[in-house]
Amino acid sequence: MRLMRLASIVFGLFIASPVLAKMVTEPVDWKLGGTTFKSVLVYDDAVASKRPGLVMVPNWYGLNDIAVKKAEMIAGKDYVILLTDMYGAGVRPKSDDDARAAVGPLYHDRGMMRTRIAKAFDELKAQAGKAPIDLSRLAAIGFCFGGAAVLDLARSGSDVKAVVAFHGDLSSDDPASAGKIKARVLAMNGSDDTFTMPQVPEFTTAMKGDPTDWQFVEIGHAVHCFTETEATATSGNCRYDAKAAARSYRMMRDWLAESFASNENAASR
Repeated sequence: MRLMRLASIVFGLFIASPVLAKMVTEPVDWKLGGTTFKSVLVYDDAVASKRPGLVMVPNWYGLNDIAVKKAEMIAGKDYVILLTDMYGAGVRPKSDDDARAAVGPLYHDRGMMRTRIAKAFDELKAQAGKAPIDLSRLAAIGFCFGGAAVLDLARSGSDVKAVVAFHGDLSSDDPASAGKIKARVLAMNGSDDTFTMPQVPEFTTAMKGDPTDWQFVEIGHAVHCFTETEATATSGNCRYDAKAAARSYRMMRDWLAESFASNENAASR
C-alpha cells in the first residue's frame, strides 16, 4: 500500500511538473549559384503553438557558436529563427581580417547580397511544414553587417512584414530603392558609433521615400557592436553595452508585435 501511495505521489509530481524547455538547433542547407549554404533553425519545441518566423543575419563573423547562442536567447518561446549563413559553408571567419575579406564581396556586389538574403527568406518560409512558423508573421533582423543585409531585403520590395537592424551598416547602392519598401523598418544605432553615424543623413533622407512606417533610433552614448557580448573592449568603436542592448531588444519586440498586429488589422478590414 505504501509503495502504491509513493508511486502515485511520484506520478502526480511528474504530471504536474512543467514541460522542460528545449531549444532546437536544426541544420538547414541550400545551394545558390553553385555555393552551399549551411544555416541553423532555432526554436523552443516545448511550445507547440505557431509563432512568428525571423530570418536573423549575424555580424560579420557570420554563423558561429556565439551567433547560435544569441539566436536562442532572442527566440525563446516567442519566435522561430533561421540563423542565416550569408557566406557559404566554407567561410567561417576567425579574425577581423577574415571577416573583412568575407563581407567585402557582398558590399561590392549588393545584388549578390540581396539574392542571398532573399533566398534565406524563402528558406524560412519553406520550414513552415517542419517548424511551428506562422507564415502570416515573418520578419528579418540583423546585426552590424547583418543589419545591411536585412535592410537590403526590405529595399528589394520583399513581402517581409518587418525588418529590424541593430547597429547596422545603413549604406545602400541605390537610395531610391527605399521607395519599394513594403516592410515596417526599425534601425537602431549608437549615437557615438563613428562607423555608421556618418551614414545617417543619407539613410534618413532616402527613407522619407519609404511609403510604409519606419523609425530610426539613435541610442545615446552607445558605439558600434552594442549588442555583441563578445565585444569586451573598454575603449574603441566596438563595445558591448548591456543597457543599450536591453533597450534595443525591447524596442525590437514592440516593433515586431506592432508590425504583425497592423497586418492583422489591415487583413480584417
